[in-house]
Order: sequence, then C-alpha cells, then structure tokens
Amino acid sequence: MLVGLIALPLAACGGSSPSSSSPPTVVVPPPPVALISATTASRLLAQATMGTSEADIQRAQTLGIDGWLTEQFNRPRAGDAWDWMVSAGFRDPSNMNSTRGYDPAIWRQLITGSDQLRQRVGLALLDFMVVSIEGLVTGWNQFAMAAYLDVVMNNAFGNFRTLLGQISTNPGMGNYLTFLGNRKANPATGAIPDENYARELMQLLTLGLNQLNMDGSLRLSGGNPIDTYSQEDISGLARVFTGWGYDSTDGSVPDRLRRPMVATASNHETGTKIFLGTTIPANTDAVTSMGLALDTIFAHANVPPFVSRRLIQRLVTSNPSPAYIGRVAAVFANNGSGVRGDLRATVRAVLIDAEARNDSIAASSTSFGRVREPVMRLTAWARAFNVTSPSDAWGFGDTSSNTVRLAQSIGHASSVFGFFRPGYTPPNSPIATAGLVAPELQSTNELSVVGYINYMQSLIVNGAGDADPDYTAILTRAGDTQALVDQVNLLVAANQIGAATLAQIRGAVDSISGATSAGLLNRVYTAILLVLASPEFIVLK
Repeated sequence: MLVGLIALPLAACGGSSPSSSSPPTVVVPPPPVALISATTASRLLAQATMGTSEADIQRAQTLGIDGWLTEQFNRPRAGDAWDWMVSAGFRDPSNMNSTRGYDPAIWRQLITGSDQLRQRVGLALLDFMVVSIEGLVTGWNQFAMAAYLDVVMNNAFGNFRTLLGQISTNPGMGNYLTFLGNRKANPATGAIPDENYARELMQLLTLGLNQLNMDGSLRLSGGNPIDTYSQEDISGLARVFTGWGYDSTDGSVPDRLRRPMVATASNHETGTKIFLGTTIPANTDAVTSMGLALDTIFAHANVPPFVSRRLIQRLVTSNPSPAYIGRVAAVFANNGSGVRGDLRATVRAVLIDAEARNDSIAASSTSFGRVREPVMRLTAWARAFNVTSPSDAWGFGDTSSNTVRLAQSIGHASSVFGFFRPGYTPPNSPIATAGLVAPELQSTNELSVVGYINYMQSLIVNGAGDADPDYTAILTRAGDTQALVDQVNLLVAANQIGAATLAQIRGAVDSISGATSAGLLNRVYTAILLVLASPEFIVLK
C-alpha cells in the first residue's frame, strides 16, 4: 500500500511558527487491481456493447466480467427515444407523414447512452422481433417505431413473457403485422381474421418452424423434422388477435402510438379458439384470450432453445455448439429460482459461458465468431473516438443504402425477416461447404463492401454534419506507428488484428510523414480506416 505523508501547516496567531503537533497521516489507496487484461475486457465489450473507449476498457478491467455485467444490469435506461423526440420538437404537426426525428434519436442513444449492455441486447431482440419504420402506415411512423423500440429496450432485462405481452399490444407491432383493426370472421362475406401476426409470432418471434431439443437440434420422426405448428394452429391463433385497435381516434398527435392497444368486444372472435394443443373456450374476452395464448406459447418447449440461439448468434457467435445452446436454454427455462424467461439471467449465461470467454477458441477455431453488423462497425468507431453532436442533430440519417452507406440502419429493415436471417449461408462458399451459417453476410455484396469503406472514410475525416470525432488522445500516439496502430487495434478491434495485417497497416501508416500536424492527422485517419476495413475487425471472435 502506498502511504503519503502530507504536512498541513497551521498558521499560529501572529503567523510566526507552525504548530508543533505531528502532521496527520493520509492513506492514499492503491489503484484498483485489474481483474482481467485489457484484451479480455475489450473482447467482452465488443460482444456486449455498441463500442468502447479507453475508459470503458479500464472500467471493465477493474470490475471484472461478473462485476461489469452486474453494473450494466443495474444501470437504468438512458432515456426513451420517444421522450427525446418530443423534447426536440418533433411532435409538431409539421412532422406528420415523415420520419423526421427518428434517426437522430436512435444514433444519439447508440453513440452516447451509458446503458450499453441494455442497448446491445435490445438490438439483438429487435433483430428477430422485427418492426420496421419502412412498413408502418400511421401518419406518425417515426413515433410508432420509437415507441416499439422503447418497449423492447425497456424490457431487455425483464421477463420474456412480459415482453411478449407488451409487443403484442404495441400499436407499432399491430400496424406492422396488420392485426391492428383485425376483425372476427364474417360468415356472410367469407372474411376471416388476418393471420399475419399469428404466423410470425410463432415462426419468427418464439418457436420456429420445427420442433427443437433443448440444445437447439431438431427433433426427428422417422428421420424427418417435426413441424412446430400447422395451418390450423395459425388460423386458431389468429382468432385470438381480433378486436384490437388504438385506444383513441385522434391521430393528429402521435400519443396513441405509445399507449397499449385496447380491445373492442364487438370485433373480437367469440367462438372457440384451438391452437398448439390448447383450447380457449367460446365467449372468452379478448384480454383473457391473448393472455392464455401468450402463456401457451411461452410454455412451449421450443422457446428456450429458440431465444437462446438467437441471443448467442447476435452477441457472440453465429454457430454456437449444441452444448452452448443447451446451457443457456437451461437458464432461460429456470434461472435457478424457478423462474422461466428471465432475460437478465439468460444474457449473463450467454456472455459468461466458457465457449464465449475462451480466448483459445477465439484464436484457433475456424467456426467461432460472427460478422459484425455494419451499424456496430460505425458505433465502434464513434464510441472509441468520442463522437459528439453539439446541436443534437446526429446527422447520420438512414444508413441502409448498400451502395453509399452501411446496408443497415436500426429500425429500417426491408421485411419482417430483418436485414438477415439467422440461418443464412452464402451459397457456393466455404461456409456453406462446412455446414455453417453467416447471417450478416446476407446483406453483403460487392457494392456494400465498397460502400461501407467509402462511407467510413468520409465519416472518419469529416464526421456527419456536426457529429464529429475527437482524435485528441489518439494524436498523442500518431508519431509512433506501433503505438498508434496498437491502440486503434485495442479500442476498435479487441486486439484481434493478426500480425500480418498489422504489418500491412503499419507499413501504410509509415508511408505518411508525421512532420506536420496534417501529416499526423492523416496517419490517424489511415490507421483507423484500415483497422475498420480489416477482416479480423469485421469478423469478431
């Protein structure tokens, strides 16, 4: 322990001599012990956050993996996107029939929010519980999308059953999957209830197409997969989601989009509803029917492995082993206290699992890891170099163009399947030959690769409007090529850039003179861009 002795002279009356008493001893505590290495901390944060700064890495080192997770789980939401949009004036009627306000609200949170793990898990959930601003028809699409995203974020560490209930009554989901205003069957006209949400709730949000074992493997009958549900199940479940609509007829302001939908009894199917082996008796009201239906789905054996696999894929690796899925699914099924669907416990299980934390697997396995989503590449740069927007404009906008931007933008998916499907395999590729999947490559092609690099080069140098990076700290290393590249590798790429690639990057940086301030800045630009373009950064292991 370091002990500092600090003499505190006391002025005597007349100011002639100090006190003769001994000075107090001030104990200076030692610096916190780093429980994990910088590389281990950076790798954890690459999986569990939107990006890291040097201070973030040091904090994780000091707390250790379990301590950092606990701190993040206990951190409150940084603020709802809806509230920020209102405070910024986007509720004004001039913003009807537009998307103004949504993108800056989202980029602001992704780049500055302190609730890093919550945001990361919320986006992982959004990847398979999809609502897209592109498919909404409300008059206030930006607020509908923000309200839905807030529901997902606010429930990211809660119970999955609660989340199911909240998204099933959310007007954005009701609008996107077309069961808002859904009416009971009409025998006279032959009209039947809209089946869209009933189908996607089972297929994409909770169960999947085939029955699963707890380790995610397919259950078989006669060597063939077993269907999870039938068309009759879809039709029976669709009857549950009838009668639901807005709680107000006032669409001149967006407020009703934030409140849960309500049921109109005269539009709700009163007959018997049969699905997934469950029967809801005739004359059961809409609220009770929905509760029973969601309870049935939540209790289904597929839910633990289905949700666990998707969270593992989004956070850690595209091709988790059956044992990894099984361990996480067991926690989803029972958090240790008899509670099913505890997302906090499930996320912890995903991130502390030996398969996630084993550095040797990451270094040597050819099947472990995942392609970083393009948005995560941008936010990795933005957080590493403290991007701020003094005007709060956050001018990145919609980045889903695959030719001039990222080929992805949060909340702008082109279909209910999102930007990529969890089972996507690039055809005629070594990945396909090995029987592996690479979901994020579904949105990758020659145009998107070039578009990403060109867009990031522009951002690194110019920012986006007044959303600018601060390179003050990294510029102190600009004259030392190895120190510069090593720091960018740590902050942005979790020290995963290989020796050969590092040598190429250093060679490019070395070719730029550091004799002037402009030259030093160009060295920084080059180091950052080449790390962001490197295969070892794009494939997070």
